Amino acid sequence: MIHIVFNEPDVAVLQKAIALDESLSGDIVQIKDDFAVGPLENIYTAEGIENRKQWQRDVLAGSDYDGAVDSGEVDDPKTVGELIGRLDTDPEEIIWIWAAQNKHDVSGYYWLMSQLKDYQGRVFILYLNNLPFLNEKGNIFYPNWLSEIPAKEFLKAKKLAREITLSEFEVDPDEWLKICQDAKGVRLLEGGKKLIQQEYDFYDAELKKFVTPEWQKASKVIHHFLSKAKHTTGDMYLLWRLKTMIAMELFDVQGHVGKMKDFEIKLKPVSG
Repeated sequence: MIHIVFNEPDVAVLQKAIALDESLSGDIVQIKDDFAVGPLENIYTAEGIENRKQWQRDVLAGSDYDGAVDSGEVDDPKTVGELIGRLDTDPEEIIWIWAAQNKHDVSGYYWLMSQLKDYQGRVFILYLNNLPFLNEKGNIFYPNWLSEIPAKEFLKAKKLAREITLSEFEVDPDEWLKICQDAKGVRLLEGGKKLIQQEYDFYDAELKKFVTPEWQKASKVIHHFLSKAKHTTGDMYLLWRLKTMIAMELFDVQGHVGKMKDFEIKLKPVSG
């Protein structure tokens, strides 16, 4: 059994769950890219993959992750190639895809499953869609992320595993292809597994609300956004959007516009 997750914290909690229940025993593989943002056109071709990498280089330029794109640390196409190799080598091997109800996991699910349709019957989905769990205090809650679920509650979740149907393998890749062909850069989860798309500047209007007339480090603006906004995304994407708005001269800035703790921003004074 191979478990697939889409976030680093999910790996740790799944490891704890496996320690509690040997029937879950198997390798854990993480798909590392965030397919909820960025270009997806021709995403399964060398040209499309390089186009996405170039966008990521631009987004991460000057940040703490500058150069990470070419470090080899994230290579999801290689990971999928290795998964397919294992499925081909061992006819008994199966895959469990774990996804919570968020745009990141669902986008990753679509990207991955579209490459596994030759293995229908051996690919299972555990989609925790609007399902109640108990937190550490014994209170019912509805998790948005797998890592929010206590390890012992995963034992309940395993009962939800089901084969991805032949119909899903026909319909879902078509839906994903339509999304990939659209030139928009932000994907949101509307409900169930339905993704909708927005422009790259989708988060800008809300992000601007956290910029004040007083100097603040960019890191503080981003932290406030992530803790209060209804729709959120990764901090590096938000840093890139702040830098884009700075280039448009929407804010005053002081310091080196690189890492989010290196510079401060504030609203421009109202003239007149």
